[in-house]
Amino acid sequence: MEIYLDRRAVRQIRASARNAIEDGDAGTLPEQILEVFSDDDVRSIEQLLDGGELGDFLASLIDEWGGDDVDELFDLLESQFADIGVDLSTEYRGDIDDTEVLEEEDEFPETDDLDDEDEDEGEEEEEEEEA
Repeated sequence: MEIYLDRRAVRQIRASARNAIEDGDAGTLPEQILEVFSDDDVRSIEQLLDGGELGDFLASLIDEWGGDDVDELFDLLESQFADIGVDLSTEYRGDIDDTEVLEEEDEFPETDDLDDEDEDEGEEEEEEEEA
């Protein structure tokens, strides 16, 4: 099974890990990592874990992590997921600034806004055809 983490997911994990390092507390990190996976991915991974919970798997992984290097966390994520048969891949690992904070509302337009733009364009096209 292959799971691809897009740029947003990698940023979220990196920002959460950086915050955990700065705070000296990785207690919520497993939950924050879990959020980047789709519900389908979670179900599939949990089947590979023989009915185990992905949250518990991530908590165990975080306990194993040294807690001082974000790239080390990604190496551990990749190796632990590979051990259960999941190829966890990203292509945005080294080029994302650790201090960069993900602000989804600023970076990604709401889907409703996109729908409104599409409707406006359709109305303009209809007006041009009528003229």
